[in-house]
Amino acid sequence: MNGGPIDLNFIWFIIMGLLLSSYAVLDGFDLGVGALHLLTKTDQERRLFINSIGPVWDGNEVWLVTSAGAMFVAFPEVYATLASGFYPIVFFLLFSLLFRAIAIEFRGKEPMAWWRRMWDISFSLSSILTAFFLGIMVGNVAKGIPLNNEGEFTASLNQLFHPYAVLVGITTVALFTMHGVIYLAMKTEGALHAKIRRWSRQAIRVYILCYALMTISTLVYLPHMADKMRAHPLYFIVPLFNLLAIANIPRQMNRGKDFQAFLSSCASMFALIFLFGLGLYPNIVLSIPYPEHSLTIYNAASSEKTLGIMLIIAIIGMPFVLAYTISVYWIFRGKVRIHETSY
Repeated sequence: MNGGPIDLNFIWFIIMGLLLSSYAVLDGFDLGVGALHLLTKTDQERRLFINSIGPVWDGNEVWLVTSAGAMFVAFPEVYATLASGFYPIVFFLLFSLLFRAIAIEFRGKEPMAWWRRMWDISFSLSSILTAFFLGIMVGNVAKGIPLNNEGEFTASLNQLFHPYAVLVGITTVALFTMHGVIYLAMKTEGALHAKIRRWSRQAIRVYILCYALMTISTLVYLPHMADKMRAHPLYFIVPLFNLLAIANIPRQMNRGKDFQAFLSSCASMFALIFLFGLGLYPNIVLSIPYPEHSLTIYNAASSEKTLGIMLIIAIIGMPFVLAYTISVYWIFRGKVRIHETSY
């Protein structure tokens, strides 16, 4: 399949990138709030943390389900390869997501300190592990994984936890933590807000350090991820945009403009996903050491008819999803406060 007059394969590659970016932006701050949860000392503060994401966290996870569904429909061979090859990681990822949801819902069911402490730990650890496992998967896809001529994964579990993947996992935790602390700065007030703003400076520094290490490691050990930019220097505008977005985060936080800092964090995430896709294209799963076995947007895609029908469904359905998401955030805008219906 070489794509028709309208390259549906490329369109679905872009759609996948937009869905994954939306998930990272929306559920990223949820996971960041969870990563920070145990740093608070009082039950009141922890309730404020949970209630800051309470109306939206489950809707944010829908974007992950949508991304997986889109991959299953548009690139079924990629879905099969990643789901089977990364099966242990996918299992632990889903396990972490499950316990995060249970912790949010169960924490407030009983008043005992030990009960709430147990679910506090579950909420925080599951949030950190979710971010870490997502980073492990991204790091492996970027580096490339061993595939046979049928597109089947041929490595063992321990080979997935190589230093680069672990670094990407840690960087993902740092990114989501920074994103979450900026979100909390928007949603809190008073003494807690002042404390969170102090945390934000540390979170930004840690992320910048991790990002710098990851970038250097990528350029040194994964030179193929920069091939497109070497061939087309105009693409260097994307990492430049990313650097400007990252630099604007502490600038806006120092000016007290939390929302603008949050938008810069979102822009940085979209730029990172764009760079990730640019480095892989036209591959979706790069095969190492046999690149001829790689799964591309053409050899791993559904039929053109399927892609066309699903594109029509996506065009019809996505405005409703976006309208729902925007309306929920609009309804629950502003500072979070504890009341009788809170978690």
